[in-house]
Amino acid sequence: MRETTYGRVGETERAAFRAGPVDGESAERLAANGLDYRRLAVDSDEYVGWLQSVARGFQDGERTAEQIAASRERSGYRRLTGVFDPESPMDAPVATIASWLGELTVPGEAMIPSCAISAVTVAPTHRRKGVARAMLEGELRAAHAAGVPMAMLTVSESPLYGRYGFAPAAAGASWRIETKRAGWIGPQPAGRIDFISRERVRELMPALHERVRHRRAGEIDVPHSHWDGFAGTNPAAEKTAEKRAVQYTDADGDVRGAAVYAVRENHDDFTKATVSVHYLLAETDDAYAALWRFLLELDLVAEVHAGELSVDEPLLWMIADQRAAKVSVRDHQYVRILDVVAALETRRYGGPGALVLDVSDPLGIAAGRYLLEVDESGAGRVRALGGEVAEGVTVMLGVAELSATYLGGVSLATLAAAGRVTVAGAGDGASDPLTIATRVLGWHTAPRLSIWY
Repeated sequence: MRETTYGRVGETERAAFRAGPVDGESAERLAANGLDYRRLAVDSDEYVGWLQSVARGFQDGERTAEQIAASRERSGYRRLTGVFDPESPMDAPVATIASWLGELTVPGEAMIPSCAISAVTVAPTHRRKGVARAMLEGELRAAHAAGVPMAMLTVSESPLYGRYGFAPAAAGASWRIETKRAGWIGPQPAGRIDFISRERVRELMPALHERVRHRRAGEIDVPHSHWDGFAGTNPAAEKTAEKRAVQYTDADGDVRGAAVYAVRENHDDFTKATVSVHYLLAETDDAYAALWRFLLELDLVAEVHAGELSVDEPLLWMIADQRAAKVSVRDHQYVRILDVVAALETRRYGGPGALVLDVSDPLGIAAGRYLLEVDESGAGRVRALGGEVAEGVTVMLGVAELSATYLGGVSLATLAAAGRVTVAGAGDGASDPLTIATRVLGWHTAPRLSIWY
C-alpha cells in the first residue's frame, strides 16, 4: 500500500476531533434565532434526549432503557452535537448530528482521514429555519479547522447534500436472485463452509474487514460497535435470533471469509423461502465463490436478496443465467473534499498528465486553482496556483463534481456530457482535452461501500 503524509488515524487524533468546539459562525447564526448549538457527552443526562430525537427523526419508536444503555455503551467514538430550543417543553434537542474521524480508502489502496457524518435530524417543528444548514456547514467547517481533508456520509434523502458540496461517489447495488434459475457455473474451491455462532462471527468480521478494506476505494474503517449490529450480538437489537452465520476455511485451515444471513419462510409454499444477506466478507476469490455458492444453493430457498454490493460484482459471471439476477443501482457513499491538495495527492490516477483544476465551492473551503501533475506510476503532485498562469488542460468544476470523480465512480466525460464540468485547452496530438482529463482522473475499478452509517 502506498504511504502518504496521511494514513492511519490514531486514537489521539480521534479524541481531539471529538473534543473540538462547535463552529462559531453556525453557533452565532442559531443563537440569533434563539437556539443553542452545543456538543454533548455520551455519558451525560442530555444523551437520552439526544438519542430519542434521533429515533424520532428517522421515524423509529421511542428507545427503551435497555436500548439507551446499549447505545450509550457503543457510542463513545462519536462527536455528538445538538441544537436546543430553550422554549421547548421537552428536554431534548430539536436537531441532531453525529460525526467521527474515520479512514476512507481511495484509489491506489491508500487511506485518507475523513469526517464521517451521521444521525442528521431536524424536528418538523423547526424546519425551514436554517437549522440543517447551520449544522452541516458547521460540521464541515469544524472538520476543516481540525485539519481533516475529507467528509463522507450515507444519506436517507439524497437531494439534501449537494448544496454543501457533497456528491455521490460510490454507488450501491441491490440484488434479487432467483436461485433455481441462476445455476452455479463459478469456481468450486477447496476448503469448507461451516456454521458458526453469532459471537464467533462477531470476533471474525473486524479482522477480516481490516485485511480487505484497503483493496476497494470507498470502503471505510467500520466503527467497532457496528459489528454487533451485523452479527446480531447487540442485546438491545430486534430479531437477532433470525441471523445465521457461516465461515469459509481454505485448504490450509485459515478462515478467509464469513457471511451473516437470515431466512424468511414462505408459509404458502415452504420451498420458496427468501434469504437476506446481511453481510458477506471475503478475503480471497475462493472465499467469495464458496460463500456465494453456499447461499445460492440453500435448500427450500427461492430468492436471495443482498444489498450494498458493488456495480461490478464477479457474482454476475458465476451464474449461468444472468437474467436470474435483478440488480438495481442507487447512490450510496457521498464524499466532500475539504482540502484539495491533500485529497488529490493521496489517491492514484488512471494515467499520466497535467491538469489545471479551477474549483468553485459554495462554502469557500476548497475553492481555488490547482495544478495536478500525474507521473507514469499514477502518483499525483498538487499545488495551489492562485493567480499564477499554468499550461495544460483546464477543468472548470465545482467541489461536488470533483468529489464525485474522486473515488473513480464516475468519469469526467460523463460529467461533461451532463453539463456539470467544462474542459478547455489544447490536446496532445493524440487525444483531445476531455479525453486526457478523463484518463487522468479515472480509475480501473468501481468504488464500493459495504455498509450504511
